[in-house]
Amino acid sequence: MPSVFIKTYGCQMNERDSEAVAAQLVAKGYSLAPSEAAADVVLLNTCSVRDFAEQKAINKMRNVIGTARSERRDQIVGFMGCMAQSRGRELVEKLPDVDLVLGTQKFHRAAEYLDELLAGKRAKIVDTAAEAKSEAAIREHLLNGSAKTAVSAFVSIMQGCNQHCTFCIVPSTRGEERSRTIPDIVAECRELVARGVKEITLLGQIVTSFGRRDIPAVGRAGSPLPAAMASDAVTGAHGGTRPAISAFVQLLNAVHEIEGLERIRFTSPHPKGYGDDLVEAYARLPKLCESAHIPLQSGSDRLLKLMHRGYTREKFLGIIQKLRAVQPNIGLYTDIIVGFPGETEADFEQTMSLCRAVEFDNAYIFKYSPRRDTPAAAMENQVPQEIREERNHRLLELVNEIAARKYDAFIGRQVQILVEGPSKKNAARYTGRTRCNRIVLFDGSPRHHGQIMDLKIQRTGSFTLYGDPAIVNL
Repeated sequence: MPSVFIKTYGCQMNERDSEAVAAQLVAKGYSLAPSEAAADVVLLNTCSVRDFAEQKAINKMRNVIGTARSERRDQIVGFMGCMAQSRGRELVEKLPDVDLVLGTQKFHRAAEYLDELLAGKRAKIVDTAAEAKSEAAIREHLLNGSAKTAVSAFVSIMQGCNQHCTFCIVPSTRGEERSRTIPDIVAECRELVARGVKEITLLGQIVTSFGRRDIPAVGRAGSPLPAAMASDAVTGAHGGTRPAISAFVQLLNAVHEIEGLERIRFTSPHPKGYGDDLVEAYARLPKLCESAHIPLQSGSDRLLKLMHRGYTREKFLGIIQKLRAVQPNIGLYTDIIVGFPGETEADFEQTMSLCRAVEFDNAYIFKYSPRRDTPAAAMENQVPQEIREERNHRLLELVNEIAARKYDAFIGRQVQILVEGPSKKNAARYTGRTRCNRIVLFDGSPRHHGQIMDLKIQRTGSFTLYGDPAIVNL
């Protein structure tokens, strides 16, 4: 059977989609090639969030095609994912040697289409059409690699986004929100735990929007709420200290009951999804890790309104205050855009001051990139590239300074990690993550793989902690 190489660009959702496609192909007899040069099939799973990511994938495909042609090798090549969905047949017109363009609701068709292409039944395939129930069609996992079993796994709980932020192309590439059922998700999680997984990360474009149109909020006793109360339940506005339970928190409750599962994480949420019920879950569910990646995007109320984010600076700070009230040591991470159209120096300073106030453990900073057919791309007062670069540099310096100080505070402290396996850079060291999502390296051995263990932090590196297990594990 043929071999396949899949290269992934972008987010954790893309990583999960690539894993599922690889697992489906392996189940049909394909082997996984170590590189594109050794593969009969090369698939690039693409991202459209920034123009840089699209151009990187297109240039990579040109190189793959050029190398195969110079070496006179027959090779099936294709694009999958968000750029494939956005550009469709345009990619084949741009690169005529591309054989397959597979949209975001068609990942489960990859094996079927590759079989047809390899058998010569079809010359080229472009499929970006919507497909009902596609959100439940990505279930396969590849948990074994390098003779080791994965201890953590991603589980996709929904697809699509209805938020329509003015800078974002995701609603166009991923479609409208479509959620799986709670029993279906729990069944997949149980299967993973039975195969040795101890930590599960629930994935969605806006994961906190899970089931909000299909699964009614429930009261504390589990009974559905009247419609007038259900909308308040999601924001936590009704009932004061006794919030109703949104669909997403119902899912967290159900996954939490799985015997043998040690840790639960989720990404990416939206600040609007942090109702009182979700905040309370951080205190109530021991398996829910004290870590939250909450995209801020800007600290300026004026820009947040232009972005169509649906919250204010004050609302965001209130969420942080509530989370730290229930979990003082929670790890807080965020995404920020600099250089959004019309951003003034005063707007940017609002972002800087909010970062100083919150003290994020890390922030992923993006220079604004116009995406076609988005409202922001047509806005006036586009910020010059050199100003975007300068603001990016200033904010990155601030984030790194805060993070270094917070990481240094771990020196001498005892932490608990789930050991994921050997470090990619140094096989003599093993790596794991704390519950608040910090990477820890230590001198370990294969016997540590998959263990939850305590160690004492000796020193820090760049967004890394170094620990000694001998001190606390005698």
